[in-house]
Amino acid sequence: EVQLQASGGGLVQPGGSLRLSCAASGFSLSSYGMNWYRQVPEKAREWVALITVSGITNYIDSVKGRFTISRDDAKNMLYLQMNSLKPEDTGVYYCYRPIGAYWGQGTQVTVSS
Repeated sequence: EVQLQASGGGLVQPGGSLRLSCAASGFSLSSYGMNWYRQVPEKAREWVALITVSGITNYIDSVKGRFTISRDDAKNMLYLQMNSLKPEDTGVYYCYRPIGAYWGQGTQVTVSS
């Protein structure tokens, strides 16, 4: 059974950092492209970042230079390092595997002073 378990969210002040983790089980992360999305209330879920099987990454313009997506194939873990956080980064962050449309349960990130 494919499962994705996101963690690492929390409350952080503007300018701070967080690292989100997504533990994958039931499949080998190295064989699939993976994404991070985020959602705020009353808005559609927004794509944030992706990493391909070959390790190519891409980001929504608003997080370029601040966020880094990565994975550890040995640990079967996906990460999102978030630096220089802004209040507009607040939301529930989800890891997502497009093939099969598998979502993790989400982890709340709140950026506030």
